[in-house]
Amino acid sequence: MDKKKVPTNTITRDIKYIAEPTGNVYESVVVLYKRANQIALAEKKELNKKLEDFKNDRDTMEEMFENREQIEISKFYERQPKPSLVAVEEFLEGELHYRMAKHEGEEDNQAE
Repeated sequence: MDKKKVPTNTITRDIKYIAEPTGNVYESVVVLYKRANQIALAEKKELNKKLEDFKNDRDTMEEMFENREQIEISKFYERQPKPSLVAVEEFLEGELHYRMAKHEGEEDNQAE
């Protein structure tokens, strides 16, 4: 998903379009939650890896305020669209692949 296409602000959406792919609004919300969590964890890992270069055991308060490059990296990630917005956009564009676990006693709907 190209993050440039994702809006950075909240948009009111019609719930019927959210429920449409799964047939159930609650299942759609679970899919969106799990995808948003994946995106957030990946971004956090990426950010921590970039900021690791700046780690110094002897950081003084002056050094922390003077590190412009570290501040710019942090600002870049703050300007990124929220993971939940990215997940919703992927879901509505059909770019998100998911599968539901079968419940106990449910028949297999696949033809053999």
